[in-house]
Amino acid sequence: MGIENLTSDRDERLRLEQGEEQRLAQAVASPPPSTSTFPSTPVAMTATGKPDPAAPPEAPAKRGFMRRIFPYFFFANVVFGVYVVARDYKKYQEKKNTQAAAAAAGVVAAAAFSSEATTIKAAEPTPPKRVLPPLSEDEQRQVYKWMLEEKRKIKPRNAAEKNKINEEKALLKEFIRAESLPRL
Repeated sequence: MGIENLTSDRDERLRLEQGEEQRLAQAVASPPPSTSTFPSTPVAMTATGKPDPAAPPEAPAKRGFMRRIFPYFFFANVVFGVYVVARDYKKYQEKKNTQAAAAAAGVVAAAAFSSEATTIKAAEPTPPKRVLPPLSEDEQRQVYKWMLEEKRKIKPRNAAEKNKINEEKALLKEFIRAESLPRL
């Protein structure tokens, strides 16, 4: 009894599909006249203004834009994700390799240092510090004026910071007005 039901259901489905195909073929071959004033109306109307039940319903508007564009967005996101992961992995590997090399060099240097500890090593000369020429008084005044302008631009967050800035500005004003400036 179960097999008979399956075959009858299948036969019924086939008959319905064939009936739909025939109706579509008839509708395409001889479309019913439309009394609508708008030629772009998607549903055929009868003379009374109601939708014609014999006319096949029009296909819904195509939603093709998202169907076409979504795979590209998806692919671009996947590619970008792979790029970011690969870049970070590469940086991590380089960092790991430099740390391993530094550790290996430290072990080798420690072994070499212990063997060289018995021999006296000459001190390496340090490079001399570069001494800049002193600023003239005019240049110092310009520097103090610039510092005062920068202090005026600062916006204090609280009263204590405001008091500190005001003290620094007062000191700078004294230096600018003084006849002789302290050496920097």
